[in-house]
Amino acid sequence: MCGERHSDRQEGRAALELVVVRSGQRVFTEAIQEYLQRIAFGADGYANMIHVPVNRQAEVVVDPTRSFGAPIFERGGSRIDDVLQRFWAGASLDELSDEYGMPLNHLEDVLRVASRRAA
Repeated sequence: MCGERHSDRQEGRAALELVVVRSGQRVFTEAIQEYLQRIAFGADGYANMIHVPVNRQAEVVVDPTRSFGAPIFERGGSRIDDVLQRFWAGASLDELSDEYGMPLNHLEDVLRVASRRAA
């Protein structure tokens, strides 16, 4: 995280003290640091990939340089939406596993998340 890498400078310390801009309220930093750890930074210091935290088995990433920034399986690079569309069109999990080279538990993971109803 940028703030941790530069905690010896004023900018780094400020980055660790996150604030909601509209209200000026401080954010419980420890609660969101786990999510910020999912961001990978390039050599230029800018974010270049995000690991999506919605799955237990499957590694899903968002990388603006691959698949136009659509969520993809890190293993194999298949777009999540392509796999879901094939499943909803009637393809079996075994067919999808063979075609995309994905373990069944990774496919099931993504299907569970995509099939959840809003609370």
